[in-house]
Amino acid sequence: MYTPAHFAETRPEVLHDLIRRHPLGILVTHGAAGLDANHIPFELDAASGTLGILSGHVARANPVWQQLRDGDEVMVIFRAGDAYISPNWYPSKHEQHRQVPTWNYVVAHAHGRVRIVDDERFVRGIVGRLTKTHEAAQPAPWKMADSPREFIDGLLQAIVGIEIEITRLEGKSKLSQNKDARDLRGVIDGLEAAGRNDVAEAMRAAAPHEP
Repeated sequence: MYTPAHFAETRPEVLHDLIRRHPLGILVTHGAAGLDANHIPFELDAASGTLGILSGHVARANPVWQQLRDGDEVMVIFRAGDAYISPNWYPSKHEQHRQVPTWNYVVAHAHGRVRIVDDERFVRGIVGRLTKTHEAAQPAPWKMADSPREFIDGLLQAIVGIEIEITRLEGKSKLSQNKDARDLRGVIDGLEAAGRNDVAEAMRAAAPHEP
């Protein structure tokens, strides 16, 4: 990933937090059939391995788990907020007309080695933990025990676990850090007016100077 120094995010704890908040990753693989990408919710165990371990599951009918071998290198892309940036939001544009459109975004790339885990106990644990995490905000959280055991057992037979030991983490926060304070403020105001408070808040947090 091309990452100019002023957009680079190298702190593992910050990238781990991004993964936890945006757990739907794009698993990029290169098997016998060529490049492939699958969208998978991951669980992160940041305390295991050097940089953490990602766990998830895919449908047994998905050929990706058969095309991979244990130890193959893969990459998972996690995306946080993104937004189009209009040059009209820069005060300097109206004076010098030397600004162009761009796109702001925050991403993390987790590179690692994959392991296929075709084990009922493993996938039951992953499904249970993912469910507990993402149902926590519901008024009456759903749990696996809410469904008949034979129904859940049948579904678990239809999925295969995957585990990825992270060997390298890359992060990029392209949030107008290369702009001066007034242009940065103009972009934040423009995003807020467009209802994109998520990206505006990320820009405030990353700003090299007070916007």
